[in-house]
Amino acid sequence: MSTPTRSTSRSAPDLSAGATPPVSGDGGVEATPGEPARALNTLVRPQLPRWAPLLVALGAVALGTLVAVVLGRGPVAAALVAAVTFHVVMPVWSNVVEGGRRAKDRVATHVMWTAFVLAMLPLVTLLWQVISNGLPALSAEFFTYSMRNVVGEGGGIYHAIMGTLIVTAWATLISVPIGVLAAIYLVEYGQGSRLARWITFLVDVMTGIPSIVAGLFAYALFVLIFGPGVRMGFGGAVALAVLMVPVVVRSTEEMLKLVPNELREASYALGVPKWRTITKVVLPTAMAGIITGVTLAIARVAGETAPLLIIAGDTDSLNLNAFSERMATLPVFIYYSYMQPGVPAHFGQERAWGAALVLIAIVMGLNLLARAVGKYFAPKTGR
Repeated sequence: MSTPTRSTSRSAPDLSAGATPPVSGDGGVEATPGEPARALNTLVRPQLPRWAPLLVALGAVALGTLVAVVLGRGPVAAALVAAVTFHVVMPVWSNVVEGGRRAKDRVATHVMWTAFVLAMLPLVTLLWQVISNGLPALSAEFFTYSMRNVVGEGGGIYHAIMGTLIVTAWATLISVPIGVLAAIYLVEYGQGSRLARWITFLVDVMTGIPSIVAGLFAYALFVLIFGPGVRMGFGGAVALAVLMVPVVVRSTEEMLKLVPNELREASYALGVPKWRTITKVVLPTAMAGIITGVTLAIARVAGETAPLLIIAGDTDSLNLNAFSERMATLPVFIYYSYMQPGVPAHFGQERAWGAALVLIAIVMGLNLLARAVGKYFAPKTGR
């Protein structure tokens, strides 16, 4: 039985949850004919226009510049005055127009943006210094020649690039199997055991080891084998491996923990042994994160200077044999080029800035490669 409804000439606006009242052009609520507009406008407070932060920022910059010029100060003082002016004027204006709640939200937003800018400022300044000083040194000769028999102008970093690649490759070959197998033991076999707790403790200790201590360890180890004064690229690889192992263990361990236990249980229910479940189910599922962690670990140690300075040494010639004689690397080349630039010093310092730019480019390239590899090997969702 249907209930008769009463027809009305107009319907009241639905202000229940989920319904949006009609808004007028000036930001207030548009009243329907016959209703008091003032009562509806109290539901939505007026807001500052979108150009208000830009207007206040321009005014703050103008005031900061004026104060700095009058007082004879530099750009840092102008930026400080502008920042203080913006962080005072904008919340006050917002409090008057929008109310205290919106003003507090704007204060929190401005503080976070200020912290972000302060965090990025050293990075941007560093990149600007390295790029502006290093770009003039880059040339075809810089990448294809070594420093053998070069005094003053000329020469390049070919021997240092090859040494860095060889030492880092050996360090990766040493540390990745150790780190991955240790992480597999911690997650899949050693849960709650005393050995697993000891491994976890040692990994935590190794994470905080200074890089120069790793270099001293590698030097002491090779002195016991080959005698005092030993220098070789493989020794530098061992020192870098000491720094890489804890990073690889931690990243691999976290990735293995993210693999759902339902996958393991499903494999066990089909009668698959544990070692085959790990190699065919667990590792492929976590492969993207493992490769990303390994790549980031390589980028982490590629710029280490202290351990290579102690055990790998430096040379002006190309050496492709990691088990014989000294081997040049980019961080050590930068150090000696800047500390002992030769006569005239301008050319040595220019080569140091150029090598620093190349090293930063290699590290940034490895980080981008890690992101691309992680995205490529990530499990597909099927949607």
